[in-house]
Amino acid sequence: MMTITYSCSLINICSVKEFHMRILILGRGVIGAQYGWALEQAGAQVDFLVRKGGSRNYADTLELHTYDGRKKRSVDEVWPINLRYEIPAEEVYDLVIVSVNPEQIAGAIETIAPVAGDATVLLMGNTMGNPLSRLKNLSGLSAEQFVIGFPGAGGGITDNVLHGILHGIIQLGVSEKKLNKREQAVKNLFESAGFKVSLHRDIDGWLVNHYVLNAAMEMEVLKRGSFEKVVLSEDGLTSMMGNVKKMIPYLKAKGVRPDMAIVMMSILPARLLAGLMGKTIYKPGSPAYDAVAYNQYQVGYAVREIQADAKRLGVNIL
Repeated sequence: MMTITYSCSLINICSVKEFHMRILILGRGVIGAQYGWALEQAGAQVDFLVRKGGSRNYADTLELHTYDGRKKRSVDEVWPINLRYEIPAEEVYDLVIVSVNPEQIAGAIETIAPVAGDATVLLMGNTMGNPLSRLKNLSGLSAEQFVIGFPGAGGGITDNVLHGILHGIIQLGVSEKKLNKREQAVKNLFESAGFKVSLHRDIDGWLVNHYVLNAAMEMEVLKRGSFEKVVLSEDGLTSMMGNVKKMIPYLKAKGVRPDMAIVMMSILPARLLAGLMGKTIYKPGSPAYDAVAYNQYQVGYAVREIQADAKRLGVNIL
């Protein structure tokens, strides 16, 4: 049965502080942790569902060193977090946030299904389009429960110390001509926490474009060894933009319109853009540079996925 608290979130007549939204975040990764911190600061109750045992040693605090783009300030604090190793059946959440690698989505949905109930499930990640269109099994959850978004955060966590960046904007998909109740609730939640929300009726195309940009960067990381080495090298950034240009025939073969960022990278001199990026966005010591320097993401999956799909479509991107 839907609770009064959840109804309040759906009809958007109160802020997150007023109805004390309960949020469950799968895992304690760098994306979920930063959004969990921001949403808790705004008044929500935030729990993290983590796996007991395994290779990670979770502490009950997380040392945060992040740049908060909403307020344009650096945050350095030790944050007590609510770790949950299991969720009793009687507990009810309003929202479940899932931000995992693309190859982990099916397993993540299987993990949260027994505890999600009727909660809205926000999928936020770097995927080849809308992940729901490719999933064969939602583990008993309804497709109508899902909202698709994309995070504006990055960085890495080592030994319970997070170094990252939290941008002041998130991307959110719109399933119909107007927001449905669950999409509206998510939009209101993040706006209550000070984020701007950019809406996309074609979230599938937006995600494919971003996935291509990500794969173009991953190609260079595979060659040079780390994200940091790529952004420190003008040649690395130049080659990355060359990779983007090679992807345009692939996007067209998929029927996806290249977005403005990809078009600009394909027509402007790559070395000029690389030089500008190295002196501004990725200048050593900048928030974006620090986030990249601490990024421990294991690259390669996006590259392999796009290469396989391009081969299927008869497009050479190598």
